[in-house]
Amino acid sequence: MMDLLLELWVSGLVEASKLTWMFGAGEPWRPGEKMRLLFAGHNGTRNTGADVRVHEMLHQVRRVLGEQNVDLTVMTQNFDFTRGYFGDARQVKLPDVFPPFLFREVPRHHGVVACEGSMFKSKFANALTTMMVGSLGIAAARNRLSVGYGAEAGKMDHMLEWMVERYCPHTLVITRNEESRTRLGELNVPTELGTDTAWTFEPLGPEYGHKALTDAGWDGKKPILVLCPIHPFLWPVKASVGKLIAAKISGYYADSQYRSFYFFQSGREVDAAFERYIGAIARSSRLFAERHGAFPICVAMERLDTIACKRLAERLGGAPVFSSDDYNMFQLVSILRQATWMVSSRYHAIVTSMPGLVASAGITMDERIRNLMRERGHEHLLLDVDDAELEMKLSEVLESLARETESLREGIGRTVARNLRTMARMGIYFEEEVQRRYPDFPIRQGNACWEDYLPPLSPALRQLLETYGK
Repeated sequence: MMDLLLELWVSGLVEASKLTWMFGAGEPWRPGEKMRLLFAGHNGTRNTGADVRVHEMLHQVRRVLGEQNVDLTVMTQNFDFTRGYFGDARQVKLPDVFPPFLFREVPRHHGVVACEGSMFKSKFANALTTMMVGSLGIAAARNRLSVGYGAEAGKMDHMLEWMVERYCPHTLVITRNEESRTRLGELNVPTELGTDTAWTFEPLGPEYGHKALTDAGWDGKKPILVLCPIHPFLWPVKASVGKLIAAKISGYYADSQYRSFYFFQSGREVDAAFERYIGAIARSSRLFAERHGAFPICVAMERLDTIACKRLAERLGGAPVFSSDDYNMFQLVSILRQATWMVSSRYHAIVTSMPGLVASAGITMDERIRNLMRERGHEHLLLDVDDAELEMKLSEVLESLARETESLREGIGRTVARNLRTMARMGIYFEEEVQRRYPDFPIRQGNACWEDYLPPLSPALRQLLETYGK
């Protein structure tokens, strides 16, 4: 019921935004002034993947439109968790009760760029998709730039589908895969095919990751096995005033409280499913590490994953835990790229490790890792979090990682090179959409190389392109 009220509230504000624009409220972009763009996303929770995506998105937009031509703003839920991120972009606090904020903040900008990967789906939280649709819808209703960048679409509740179809027909959504294009096409949303924006991310150098691992007990020689577990059965998060009252009065539901009136799924079935998942990973990876002389570590790509990592680490005899709560995105990805093998339920742990040619497998709860493994041609390295035979199948997948390491790196390298070119094409689509919405905006003149539509590439990425880009 709370989700529905939130959706109705946001829908009303989009409709009101259209009326205020029709009656002349708000000033459009004018030639000679910087274009103010609001990047709407789920930042400020120490979710490494979300932060890396937006960091590179900002780099790319500055490169495409010209740093001197734009004034960028990023939403954050916690300034402390995004301090030092996003360059000179202004950061603005996204409150838990966000509809009034959107109604106030979006009109201050000439456009919205929605940057959440899981942009159109009910898997994690209807409130998150409602916020994305509200941000894009208010911008489009006022005839402003409205772009979803690197998005995925999946199963949505009926009300969310209605909102997307009603409020996003004038929004350009550049998706991460064809499956999402098909899904949005069913709702009459214009799309182009793109990719994720984390491919160009440059962490701290390998010396940082090497030292962090040796400080944690690595001998500098053993192959490193990175494990990135999550708690996949907590989702979706739902708003509930009743649970909030119960938590405050009696403490009931307090353990499942995400934030304010948002609550995770909880109960015996959730706990039992999590136990099966962690137990299967622990038993199979422990035997694999012993057999291959590997040094296992657990990496929490999001603060929420720390509990899963600590529980798994205990079952591995006290394996080191590296959490985004303690390491920023530049540090954590440097550590990931020291690995030989990886098993992850976090999409961006796989993506950000791929430029380091880490041989990786996925245990997935939704479409993201599934689509990536299909793109790589590595479907045999994909498992489901709720598979009844997860332990046995993971043991087989781990042996495949060890046996096929070099051939897997070939496929991974080619996938990174291909996605760099796709990401450049996203920059072209974005430039064209800006030009369509604001014909007088100064775009680059003359011939441009495809790399001109990307953030500056690191020497390591250039070497990877030379090796695998052909």
